[in-house]
Order: sequence, then structure tokens, then C-alpha cells
Amino acid sequence: MIAIFYLALQILKLYSYVVIANVVISWLVAFNVLNTNNRFVYLILDFTYKMTEPILMRIRRFLPNLGAFDISPIVLLLLIWFIEMCMKLYIAPIIF
Repeated sequence: MIAIFYLALQILKLYSYVVIANVVISWLVAFNVLNTNNRFVYLILDFTYKMTEPILMRIRRFLPNLGAFDISPIVLLLLIWFIEMCMKLYIAPIIF
């Protein structure tokens, strides 16, 4: 049971890194620092997009339209951190 708890925490942490990577890479592509014609850049951007877009799309349905600003990754990161804290505060005492 402890192993499953730590595995879930690590998966949440890795997913938050994927969300951050998606945001950073999309900014770099938008500012023409990275070019999507480069196959490696395209593969990383495509991977992070496919991993994050289903959840971000659901979050965007509830957020107001802010024009060019997309705050859905921030909301997703806050949600991930909230789940981690709830797991540490409420589930960890039960397991340990």
C-alpha cells in the first residue's frame, strides 16, 4: 500500500513536469526560439500536447475567456498540488 501511495505521488509529480514542459516549449515556439520543423522539437511538443490537452480542454470549459492568456495550465498545476497535499495530509496518516 505504501508503494502505491508513493507511486501515485511520483506520477503526479511527473505529470506536473510535463505540464510545465508543455508551457515552456509552447512559449519558445511562439517566440520563434524553437522551430517546429525540427523533428525533435516537434516530437516533444506533440508528446506534451497529447498528454496535457485532454485535461486542459476540460479546465478551459469552466474558465472565462481571457483573450490571449491561457491560465488553464496554472489551474491544472494548482489542482495537482492540491491533490498531492490532500494525499499527504489525509491518506498518508491512514497508511503509515
